[in-house]
Amino acid sequence: MSSKRRYVAIATSSDVSVGLAHELTITAIKVGWEPKDFADLAHSEEKAAQVLAYLRGFSEIKPIKHAIDCDADPFLPVDWDVEEHRKGGILIWDPTKVSSFLSKSQKGDKYIVGTKLRKEMSKKPALNSNVLDYLLKNPHLIPEEYKGKRVFFWGTIYRDSFDSLYVRYLCWDDSAWRWSDYWLGDDFDSGDPAAVSAS
Repeated sequence: MSSKRRYVAIATSSDVSVGLAHELTITAIKVGWEPKDFADLAHSEEKAAQVLAYLRGFSEIKPIKHAIDCDADPFLPVDWDVEEHRKGGILIWDPTKVSSFLSKSQKGDKYIVGTKLRKEMSKKPALNSNVLDYLLKNPHLIPEEYKGKRVFFWGTIYRDSFDSLYVRYLCWDDSAWRWSDYWLGDDFDSGDPAAVSAS
């Protein structure tokens, strides 16, 4: 093959690859890919090899059961902003690895103001509201022991349009699981545990 013909073949192949890469990028974004996902694949030969093996039929891709993306942006109620959102990577839901935490100031007949409790919770591995919303979509995963309590997810704090801070909680209302919110200026007692990672 002459050098001219070889150059044309390489150029044509390159043009096709660029076009396909562009189409791939568009499709990936449509299904939820973010820049960090492209970066992870671009910088990992191992992950690229795994994807190639799947595309060529040598391996299968199976979703991890009940994997919760705690790094994703949290659900945002109308007219609210996120004050704080502690990311936690991918959490594989396992109720044996989650516990209910009560401050010493909540036990028995005691109670604690939410602003003070927030300071305590900042040192605990509190789960964020992404876990709450995942559980609401999969209520069969919610531990029975949560009934009769307001279980708080301190990993996400919200600010409303009046500049007040709130934390969301999970509760049972005699017919279904739902979420509600609680002002940090109110008191938290023994019926208001926090969901925290036990590991």
